[in-house]
Amino acid sequence: MKVIKSATFLKSEVNFENYKGFDLPEIVLLGRSNVGKSSFINMLSNNNKLAKVSATQGKTKLVNFFMMNNEFVLVDLPGYGYAETSKVEQQRWGKIIDSYLSGSKNLRAGVLLVDVRHAPTKQDIQMLDYLTFNNIPVTIVATKYDKIKKSERMKKINDIAQTLKVGIENIYLISSETAFGKTAIIERLYQFVDGE
Repeated sequence: MKVIKSATFLKSEVNFENYKGFDLPEIVLLGRSNVGKSSFINMLSNNNKLAKVSATQGKTKLVNFFMMNNEFVLVDLPGYGYAETSKVEQQRWGKIIDSYLSGSKNLRAGVLLVDVRHAPTKQDIQMLDYLTFNNIPVTIVATKYDKIKKSERMKKINDIAQTLKVGIENIYLISSETAFGKTAIIERLYQFVDGE
């Protein structure tokens, strides 16, 4: 069983014209603002202070890199889709996201995070299509699983699967609060890291 025993913040970046990477596999995290990417990173690493969790949506404006087990790098991209962000700023973030995805030589996979309580947005669908078009393997992670009633869970998961046109078995259910699903998603990440 794989466990994240060490995790450190490496750096933040905004310009990828001369991006060299870290000579390690990279896995990129994508999702709309407030989907819980920082909480997801902290849950994986057992460190609530590793990634800064902001109370303000749309706060992450840089690409943040985190070393995991000295074996791979988690790359946290700016959240998209925050309504109060200006169009100019949204376009700037879009360029940052695109420049990283097209510039990384070590990118092994993408993890698309969606909030289990809400149907995926048009931007979630576009992001999934972008990754698929560029032959980047994608894993869907449904966050905040602890926030929905047991009686609603199957319907919510089906909604995500139908909207994103993926099988239910391709959706990993996660609660950063309770660490539900943690072992399964770490094993999944290592399939990409180890090239299985």
